[in-house]
Amino acid sequence: MTSDSSRGQVVVRLDDVHREYAGTSALSGVSMQIRAGEAVAVMGPSGCGKSTLLNMIAGLDRPTGGTIAVHDEDLGRLGETGLALFRRRRIGMIFQFFNLLDDLPALDNVALAAQLTGVPSRRARTRALELLDELGVAKLKDSYPGTLSGGERQRVAVARALMNRPDLLLADEPTGALDSRSGEQVMDLLVALHQTGQTLLIVTHDSRLATRCASRLIEMADGRVVRETTPEPVA
Repeated sequence: MTSDSSRGQVVVRLDDVHREYAGTSALSGVSMQIRAGEAVAVMGPSGCGKSTLLNMIAGLDRPTGGTIAVHDEDLGRLGETGLALFRRRRIGMIFQFFNLLDDLPALDNVALAAQLTGVPSRRARTRALELLDELGVAKLKDSYPGTLSGGERQRVAVARALMNRPDLLLADEPTGALDSRSGEQVMDLLVALHQTGQTLLIVTHDSRLATRCASRLIEMADGRVVRETTPEPVA
């Protein structure tokens, strides 16, 4: 979470970032900053480069040109092991299709994120249960993902993403696989996280999600940023 002293500091900086796949350009000279405490939504049609952008910031993919820094750490200077540690310790990720481990109950899915960074099992499970409780799904701690609704699975996934108190929370179409009611609940959750100071980057097709949850909108087309706006508050 973002403290009052760090609010406004640059968390993410992209300078002239390019990404090509087999001669096709996915990102073409993207430059942007995300500051601590912001909730930024990236929108655009399929194939515009928004998911590629998210993967770059997460260290899941590497640019073919330009630089990406998160908290002044140049991701291009990190090897694969360094990038894996960066993802575990500095960012949380929420996916459209949850990406939970089917053979682990909810509590263990969440606790595993901390255990992978070396946190003792008991301490990890205690924090995992606290997060599930805060998100209203503590009663499902022993349930396996396959028995949960889409909205319940996404709440478990959000708990997992928050497990290591990430500087930055990345959400890739977080309501894309949910019915309207569950989608509303996840929107409420993202709004609440932003209000506590969590820095958010949301990639979405859903204009309602973007305008409701974000303090800044970035629109992309053909691998470029074409417009930035501040959304009108949604009641």
